[in-house]
Amino acid sequence: MILPLLPALLLSIVTPAAASDWALAIHGGAGVIERKDFSAADDAAVRADLGKALDAGAAILEAGGSTTDAVLAAVTVLETSPWFNAAVGATFTSAGTVELDAAIMEGASLRAGAVAGVSTTLSPITLARTLMDKGPHLFLAGPAADGYARANSLTQVPNSHFHTDRRFRQLELWRKTAAADVPLSHRMGTVGAVARDRAGNLAAGTSTGGLTGKAPGRIGDAPLIGAGTLADNRCGTVSTTGTGEIFIRARVASQICDRARFAGQPLQKAADEVLAEVKTLGGSGGLIVLGPKGDGMFLLNSLGMHRGRASAGGLREIKIYGDE
Repeated sequence: MILPLLPALLLSIVTPAAASDWALAIHGGAGVIERKDFSAADDAAVRADLGKALDAGAAILEAGGSTTDAVLAAVTVLETSPWFNAAVGATFTSAGTVELDAAIMEGASLRAGAVAGVSTTLSPITLARTLMDKGPHLFLAGPAADGYARANSLTQVPNSHFHTDRRFRQLELWRKTAAADVPLSHRMGTVGAVARDRAGNLAAGTSTGGLTGKAPGRIGDAPLIGAGTLADNRCGTVSTTGTGEIFIRARVASQICDRARFAGQPLQKAADEVLAEVKTLGGSGGLIVLGPKGDGMFLLNSLGMHRGRASAGGLREIKIYGDE
């Protein structure tokens, strides 16, 4: 199914100056995110949780830690927040269950770990990191992924641990109306982080609950290396959020990296053109990108994206709406 294009912003870009040391960017999902939909208290709560994630990753990088550890720390915090579509607060499948996907990748070694259809593991991104570090496989799905987590002593919880009343109300709305009538901010979302450490290494991590009302077993772009998640020291690091099926078809993350690496395009131009292609295919969403020097950007063709960035130079910003 192709979702309708969103009105208003064709493209919104924020480009920070290149970082001379470490840099970090995070996102908490893109979609129809407007001020009228948030009370002052809700706005503050979302920004606070984004801030906690940003600070967790930044503290590791500032102390000289690895980019992979920083990405893991930031995404893990976002997985615990009910405001974002990852782990706690994830969307429901059409069957009323929660199925979680995640991936992590290192830019120096090109090592990666990915999981899909996780239902009882507390932190899907931690599971993806464990799989990357211990192997022997790169990608596990469903009960096998949760089984691997148990075998590696990762915390297990009942599926109900991830349920929130807000997401269940969105599922009920989806069940009662045509899917196209449900706001995209209710249907989709993802969290992610990209980072550069002091050694110049890049990493990316992404975690999601997918789409409200998705079929059990559906897998989107977030856990797919080269679609929703990618890190390569030779070109950049990317984490995406949006219409997963179309992001897969457009090979968003790998296409951005390949354009920069092989065609010599500036990273922003590459990302601009790929996201424009997503729009022509009927998709919407956004992404965060960091280049090898820590130069980064947010891009979106939707009305908003929960996002934040920090760098060694003292930069710290948190934004939600497309016009910020």
